Amino acid sequence: MLTSRQNPLVKTYRKLHQVKYRRQMQACLIEGTHLMEAAIQHSAEIICCCMTESWQARHAPLVHQILERSRRTERVSPEVLAAMTTTHTPDGIAAIVAKPDWPVARPPILHLGLGLVSIQDPGNLGTLLRSACAVAVDCLLLSADCVDLSHPKVMRASAGAWFQAPIHQPQNFEQALRAYQADGVQIIATSAQANQAYWSLDLRRPSLILIGNEGAGLSPVLQTMADQQVHIPVAAGTESLNAAVAAALVLYEAQRQRHYPAAASTPPVPVP
Repeated sequence: MLTSRQNPLVKTYRKLHQVKYRRQMQACLIEGTHLMEAAIQHSAEIICCCMTESWQARHAPLVHQILERSRRTERVSPEVLAAMTTTHTPDGIAAIVAKPDWPVARPPILHLGLGLVSIQDPGNLGTLLRSACAVAVDCLLLSADCVDLSHPKVMRASAGAWFQAPIHQPQNFEQALRAYQADGVQIIATSAQANQAYWSLDLRRPSLILIGNEGAGLSPVLQTMADQQVHIPVAAGTESLNAAVAAALVLYEAQRQRHYPAAASTPPVPVP
């Protein structure tokens, strides 16, 4: 059992708290039982796994899978695990996994895609990944200036969706949008200044929904490029919705229109 916080392995884990080392090592840190289960389920490449004795005793079936899959497995003291992780109260396990090979080629959008522009909050990005996977989007398009995908908070907020999200992060975001438009995909910009509500749009067509930065929203260039602009009505005197909440509303409206078309004939009650 590792009991010293000066052990070189602790230093390796702590390096992965920083984006420069995650990029350099092409690896990231996952913390907690749920993410460990997701890593096993989605056949992630596990480089190293550290667990406490009490966690090992409580999760015998999962431990067996870890021992089969991980290149290195260590039992550590709770104090050592706490020094390795970013969470204040780790639940007993943390692992280093290789970054997945997200597609370099632009995935086709047959039904629905989500485009994220300059998202800076890691909790928001993780929740957006989770919502996108929940409705089975064909593509999750990210601009290059979004917060690092391998940020530990992104991974925790994604609740395992990180391992299965169809992520594409092109070098030129606008060029990728034009290519989708050439394929017949409608680009939909969310904007507080738009004249039409999101539920009034025909989302049964192949669609890519754009969600902008938490504070600034979408740039004028992207709003102009979009085929449609929609807003999410809110009551007078209230702030606009969180980016992750806004995305979930539009994504599930698309699902509603596709799977319950009869319900689309009844318009929602306007917000006063």
